[in-house]
Amino acid sequence: MEVFSDAKLAVARLIEIFEANTAFLRTNFQALLDGKEFDYRVRAYYPQVQIVTDSHIRLDSRLSYGFVSGPGRHASTITRPDLFQHYLENQLSLLMKNHDVPIVVGDSDMPIPLHFAFYDGTHVEGGAAAAKLDRPLADVFDLPDLTVMDDSIANGTYDPADGIMPLASFTAPRVDYSLHRLQHYTATAAEHFQNYVLFTNYQFYIDEFCRMSKAFLDDPDSGYSAFVGPGNLLTKAGDNDPCSGSEPAKPPQMPAYHLKRPDGNGITMVNIGVGPSNAKTITDHVAVLRPHAWLMVGHCAGLRNSQTLGDYVLAHGYVREDNVLDKDLPTWVPIPPLAEVQVALEDAVAEITGYDGYELKSVMRTGTVVSLDNRNWELWNQPELVKRFSQSRAIALDMESATIAANGFRFRVPYGTLLCISDKPLHGELKLPGMATDFYKRQVAQHLEIGIRAMEKMRAMPADRLHSRKLRSFAETAFQ
Repeated sequence: MEVFSDAKLAVARLIEIFEANTAFLRTNFQALLDGKEFDYRVRAYYPQVQIVTDSHIRLDSRLSYGFVSGPGRHASTITRPDLFQHYLENQLSLLMKNHDVPIVVGDSDMPIPLHFAFYDGTHVEGGAAAAKLDRPLADVFDLPDLTVMDDSIANGTYDPADGIMPLASFTAPRVDYSLHRLQHYTATAAEHFQNYVLFTNYQFYIDEFCRMSKAFLDDPDSGYSAFVGPGNLLTKAGDNDPCSGSEPAKPPQMPAYHLKRPDGNGITMVNIGVGPSNAKTITDHVAVLRPHAWLMVGHCAGLRNSQTLGDYVLAHGYVREDNVLDKDLPTWVPIPPLAEVQVALEDAVAEITGYDGYELKSVMRTGTVVSLDNRNWELWNQPELVKRFSQSRAIALDMESATIAANGFRFRVPYGTLLCISDKPLHGELKLPGMATDFYKRQVAQHLEIGIRAMEKMRAMPADRLHSRKLRSFAETAFQ
């Protein structure tokens, strides 16, 4: 273990340890494929970072992260410090500043699974099968272990048997698992994801995002430097064609597109498809990247007769009947609106639509959104539904927004929802092909422009303002 008083040097050492240890695993795996006999176990460990405090001195009560909750030893295993370099430097600098103690860096006692030593998702079993190995890989290397990949830290159920409290919400294997899953689901590498993430449930929004991204890249003053699509197809500002990457062999389940900035504060957009299961899946994995904010921008059913197609819904509360997060975050837990996100969205709607003050109410309503896991909810008992919606003061219904907001709350990622009414089933305006197509042509561009403007407003805020104390629990981890 080595002691550091400089965050940059500490992170440089984390990178050195991680690269050496993963290279050791890759080299030995290749030796196994080449026919080398192993009569011993090949094992390498994740690096870890530690801080030890011995004081109960109360810090600035305005802080939401960057400090430990009490005296003792706090530590976390680290993966891909090269990918998280800026983030780690920032978090470690805050810890040293707020506690006036050094950082300790070294090897942990958590083995690196062989699969996670390959950053690009190389199919380890495929290589082993091709080499016709006569013994299981698990006899030589450590393989992924689900028992160290749970979300107990983020869920607030973690019990430190050794008395060492975590610094981060995720263990290194949990992060590695999500980095590989992101590549699988989105067909883009984790390194391309930006700090501001838009989720949508329609390809129309993605098509418009691609068009708008091209316009941003053609503007030298926009601050955006590149655009990346599935297959890691990267097009630099000023170019017409990709300079790297290749078309994926098959369309990904949830394709992602990235409008990049050099500092990582660009905008990523993901088409999550339909349903709360997809919404949970993608946010479970994007969360390990520690984005500054994520928003849902999609379509919904309007529940009030006073609403018209194309009106906006700014969610300030959710009725959670998605059923995918009940075990991680009980439904009795309220999901509060975050003032910074709400104001950014409302201001963006005003600027893009040209309405303000009282007039803004003619195109946008703030209220409760119901999220269900049954797309054919219209076929349920209508009087019962109407009663429930009325009791909850609901103004709109969809399938994903509550899940994305709840997972933002669970993972301490600032969240928000701005939906657009595409149908009013309770009032005879169903989402039929002709009506829907006309609506999409008229409304998608403006809706997406509002979402991007809101993200740019949040990007202009200091990070410690955006990451609200509302998202922090009693004994909170130090990292943002």
